[in-house]
Amino acid sequence: MSEQTSIAPLSVRERFMTDPTLGAGNFLDRAIEANPNRAVPYAFTHRTDHRGQVVLHGHSLLDLAALRDRYAAWYHAMGVRPGEPVGVVVAEGLEPLLHFFALTALGAVPALINDAMRHDVLVRYLNHVGVVGVVADDTTRLAAAYRQDPQRRPRFLALAAEVQAFDADVSALPEGYPYRHGADDVVALIHSSGTTGTPKSTTLAHRQFWEGKQPRMVRFPVEPYDRLMSLMPHTHAGGLSYFLTATLLGLPTVVMADWRRAVVEPVMEAFLPTMVASFPRTFVELATGELPVAGAAKVHSWFNTGDSAHYGHIRRLVQLGERPAGLIRPWLLPQDREGQPALPGSQFVDGLGSSEMGMALFGQVTSPESGRNDRCVGMPSEVVEKATVLDEDGVEVPDGTVGMLAVIAPSITHGYWNNERLTESFRMSGYWLTGDLAYRDAEGRFYHLDRTVDVIDTLDGPVYSLPIEEVLLADCADAVQDCSVVGVPHPDGGLRPIAVVRLQEGASADGLLAAANAELAAAGLSALAGLQVARTAAEFPLGPTGKVLKRELRARHATLLTATGGGKSA
Repeated sequence: MSEQTSIAPLSVRERFMTDPTLGAGNFLDRAIEANPNRAVPYAFTHRTDHRGQVVLHGHSLLDLAALRDRYAAWYHAMGVRPGEPVGVVVAEGLEPLLHFFALTALGAVPALINDAMRHDVLVRYLNHVGVVGVVADDTTRLAAAYRQDPQRRPRFLALAAEVQAFDADVSALPEGYPYRHGADDVVALIHSSGTTGTPKSTTLAHRQFWEGKQPRMVRFPVEPYDRLMSLMPHTHAGGLSYFLTATLLGLPTVVMADWRRAVVEPVMEAFLPTMVASFPRTFVELATGELPVAGAAKVHSWFNTGDSAHYGHIRRLVQLGERPAGLIRPWLLPQDREGQPALPGSQFVDGLGSSEMGMALFGQVTSPESGRNDRCVGMPSEVVEKATVLDEDGVEVPDGTVGMLAVIAPSITHGYWNNERLTESFRMSGYWLTGDLAYRDAEGRFYHLDRTVDVIDTLDGPVYSLPIEEVLLADCADAVQDCSVVGVPHPDGGLRPIAVVRLQEGASADGLLAAANAELAAAGLSALAGLQVARTAAEFPLGPTGKVLKRELRARHATLLTATGGGKSA
């Protein structure tokens, strides 16, 4: 990597915090205008050469703008105009971000779609959005689907390679380029993981998606040695959020196209990040087996969002790396970072957020010195105007009482695309319902117990899956690498919890159900009625963003307890 710094000066970052026109639709241009280091590479991609060595390739702000303009010229030549949604179904990494930049620069609305989405779901999603066109790495199956339903066919289906090879000299960009967004203009459509059914289409607005991130301009670690590894899916709001932050800061960032450890660890060793941002899926792999000591040697912070991570994985990761002695908060003030000696180990910042929330609105920090505090997601971030727990009538419940987690914040989405009824279903008493069940303690800390759709309705009352998973991963760690707890019918009525587990290498399930139930009893939690071992990827299904598809597990194991001999490990 270049020895020149790409990081924006503090004075520039402070101006970003108060710029009333800055937002998700123009952050690349604002960074180019303000950062004197605009020509220094900061966004890195990677490949493996013929010798098996990792090769890093850097892109400056100016490089990204040139690529964006070429892509935008192609889209404009295809007739794409402001306000029109366009489907983008390309492999993860820097590529979806380039399409995002190009389409937003035209005032169009990129519908960014993870290319791991199941094909039939993809077609339904594109039809729901009403895209005017689709760019994809492979359009064969899409073309076949639209031959069966020609009235729904978009104006164009094009290969991503065609966009990449386009000669921009043959097509002029429109007058007024790049487009100037209003505060409420939609700049992207982000699909949900589909863990509860067909993915929802969350709108991100120009200003709304920037709200709450302003403090990162001075608090996010940006020392000369800092480097970020972004393992987020970059078709997701989380990946876009971290890249927005990195771009405005000029923070050296390797944009990963693959989240699996076999790919990630060699890049870590070549890039030596000080920060790693990911969904839990990669943290599970990095915390399993021999720890990635060499690649994580300089890591001081792990950032997680989406689903909350589990203590069983976190406690292993914070053994790695080194950190300044003052590193005690998710976002650091400059004075906390000056002249601090390095301490062994790192911090894990577990953020509870979603596309709908616009960012992680709750954060819990764990370091090697931290005590265990299962399912605590910490305090609301400063952007949150109010966070509370509501009952089914929209009334606040007392501390310690489980209810629906609800927030008021300017970062909250304006709603779901083409679905006002769904949008309204998430609004109650002036709050946005996150879709989670939680409780607050007397100190104002929140505890996340379950998604509302995953609560297990037993005859004795609700059972929450996440605390059970926490115990399995922390207290049965010698046998359990990963797990998911779901409710299935019981012969006596109602549902009972069962666990589907992935075993550690070489571990056996013999006696695991009894051992797990002993730990659950000690924790005061409900016993498992059954346990199944997932021996293949198909038996532990993940959605396109890496979340376990609990609805599929419920269907797969619906008769486990009602069939003869049900409930035993298998």
